[in-house]
Amino acid sequence: MKMKKLIAILLIIAMTFAFAACGNANDDQKGTSDAPTIYKVAMEPTFPPFDTIDEETQELAGFDVDLMNAIAADQGFELEWINMGFDGLIAALQAGNIDIIASGMNASKERREKVDFSTTYYDSALVVAVKEGNIAIKSIDDLTPDMKAGAQIGTTGAELATELFDEGKIGEAKIYNGLDVAVMDLQNGTIDALINDLPVTKDYMAAKPGTIEIVGEALNAESYGFAVKKGNTELLEKINTGMQNIIDDGTFDEIYTKWFE
Repeated sequence: MKMKKLIAILLIIAMTFAFAACGNANDDQKGTSDAPTIYKVAMEPTFPPFDTIDEETQELAGFDVDLMNAIAADQGFELEWINMGFDGLIAALQAGNIDIIASGMNASKERREKVDFSTTYYDSALVVAVKEGNIAIKSIDDLTPDMKAGAQIGTTGAELATELFDEGKIGEAKIYNGLDVAVMDLQNGTIDALINDLPVTKDYMAAKPGTIEIVGEALNAESYGFAVKKGNTELLEKINTGMQNIIDDGTFDEIYTKWFE
């Protein structure tokens, strides 16, 4: 009998501790629910002035960084920035390894089939750049089957360069992981032309005057947007609402002036 009473008392004590533990776990969950949401946002930082690395801090910087940080501040969430190759961005988003792409990405029809884009925030165009003083190439029509054209992987410039190669209009479409290497090869004559976005090409020209130049007319129009995983309407709404808010309060214009004027 005494043994039965002892077992009963031990069971009561064990149950008491179990309920207490559950209560503490619930309390912990309530506490973490008040913490700000953190989204992982990735970019490939060789696309100035949109995406680059600050020379002093060695941190990710650029128009996209400031713009997304302002949206996050407006909407009350935090960001974890990740440096990633451009060609891996969409796959990482689809796999759930990141939450947002902020990397000067053209919101093209083909990409919209894979991801959802925010309201676009910048209108751009493709251009052809050559080494300063190149008199043989005055426009895209001057490219010939013995020439090499370069572009950054995963971009509309790469698509056009590949198209020109497939059509036999150039001898090689050289596709680079980083745009900085492509510009370097253009300067040293490894490639004859570079097909790239207008504002980014202008930024490289401003950084190193007298090295490369734009020839001919702009080739097409494209608009940049922030990308989220397809169906993530909650995050997309936050980004779009924040975007509109910082446009309305003048923050967008301040950031634009900082990077483009």
